[in-house]
Amino acid sequence: MLKRIIATLVALLVTSSLFAQSTADLEARVREMARQIEVLTQEIEALKTRQSEPKVVAAEEGKYGFGAAASKVYQQSDTGVSIGGYGEMLYQSPEGELATADSLRAVVYTGYKFSDRVLFNSELEVEHANLERGGNVELEFAYLDYLIRPEFNLRGGLVLMPVGLTNEQHEPTAFLGARRPIVEQHIIPSTWNELGGGAFGDVGPVSYRAYFVTGLNASGFGAEESIREGRQAGGEATAEDWAAVARVDWHPVEGAMVGGSFYRGDSGQGAGFNAGVTVGEIHAQAKFRGITLRALATRGSIGDAADINDALGLAGDESVGSRTGGWYVEGGYELTPFTNHREMSVIPYARYESLDTQRRVPAGFLRNPENDQNILTLGVAFKPISQTVIKLDWQDVDNAANTGANQWNVALGYIF
Repeated sequence: MLKRIIATLVALLVTSSLFAQSTADLEARVREMARQIEVLTQEIEALKTRQSEPKVVAAEEGKYGFGAAASKVYQQSDTGVSIGGYGEMLYQSPEGELATADSLRAVVYTGYKFSDRVLFNSELEVEHANLERGGNVELEFAYLDYLIRPEFNLRGGLVLMPVGLTNEQHEPTAFLGARRPIVEQHIIPSTWNELGGGAFGDVGPVSYRAYFVTGLNASGFGAEESIREGRQAGGEATAEDWAAVARVDWHPVEGAMVGGSFYRGDSGQGAGFNAGVTVGEIHAQAKFRGITLRALATRGSIGDAADINDALGLAGDESVGSRTGGWYVEGGYELTPFTNHREMSVIPYARYESLDTQRRVPAGFLRNPENDQNILTLGVAFKPISQTVIKLDWQDVDNAANTGANQWNVALGYIF
């Protein structure tokens, strides 16, 4: 662009000096030269503005099962660095208990596209604001992809388990509810990540992901949250036992998806027993004409539960459940915006879920009825733009012991 300006100036000056016949002619040519310089200056400024505009990630975009912001490295056309992220703040007010407000998590995605075939992607998360008040810093995923063709690609590193609807799609704009479904916290322990690798791809309307990963560690299992604290998350993980996980989704039409996943592996990790863990689930999701519908059902089993109880010193109704399970359905409807802003949306929603982390316990142990729960969530989400959301909901929490505490929740979330 600079060369173009210089060439224009030189051409005008030479032309003026050779052919100008009068002062009036020279003045006219000087005015024309000034006009052209102004036009070129405006073009340069417009080009700079276009180059400096940040890339906007639409809330509906995603790639290979990831959320919109987590997929930015796949969307860039050139090699180099990509930056994204998300965050959530949560206020909870349970009946009969103190209300709490928490900077739940702040996340930065960093990726690097080395070439059209090789890329790196990662998620670094800060939970609960600071380390002095119980917060922590975690690497949620960090992996390398080798992109061969749409139908078959390779991935290795710290990977998210492709299980359920929320574990991979956990950005706050991607799900309804101020809190993630309890079924996908206690039965499917999102966010669930392990070290390993495998293959992924899209074959027509079918997508799949399959990995071989480090197994869970039974020393963290419990009655209320089942296998959740057995996640090793790539932090000096004991690798005596490994596991396999696979997922298949069918997309019959745009906006609809039906699929399932299966996880199987031992979790004894050298403790003298296998403690085989199985988690299976089926799910469905549909979005059309402002309506969002989601449903999931899951079952799990833990082998050698009595041996785990003995190793952990658990007795009575504190037993690890040898069988677990749960399901939920939810729906939302995007109302016509009350203003002329096309990106603004208001979404009333409802969710009903049922779960039990102790559907069955080993002989000689008891089930705790508090772990047999039914939860109704009613709320509304307001999105000023697709990348930000405010959610307000009320949860009616019931359990078989009649000790459930209802609560109000307010969440603020964003992606970029």
